[in-house]
Amino acid sequence: MTYHVDITPRAERDLAQLFKHINARDSDSALNWYHGLKEAILSLKQHPNRCAVTPENEKLRHLLYGHKPNIYRVIYRVLEGQQRVEVLHIRHGARRRFRGQAFR
Repeated sequence: MTYHVDITPRAERDLAQLFKHINARDSDSALNWYHGLKEAILSLKQHPNRCAVTPENEKLRHLLYGHKPNIYRVIYRVLEGQQRVEVLHIRHGARRRFRGQAFR
């Protein structure tokens, strides 16, 4: 079963900030890493429930991408009835926990 992946405006802003932060415009390796992240996000079309539930909110899941010390969390929710994945937020894994209750 295939799900539709929607990226919220907030997650789009996160991606744009990340693109600037890693200087992907001027670095082939950073651009390749960025494209890999986007491919990983789109891979949620298949088996979105494969990723772990977030510690902040049991209704959300997170896809981890990258290698230490640069692991990013793609926080999303699966809307089973709509066969949809909603990507809510993308953040560095070392950041303080987010307020998951904002996404209830």
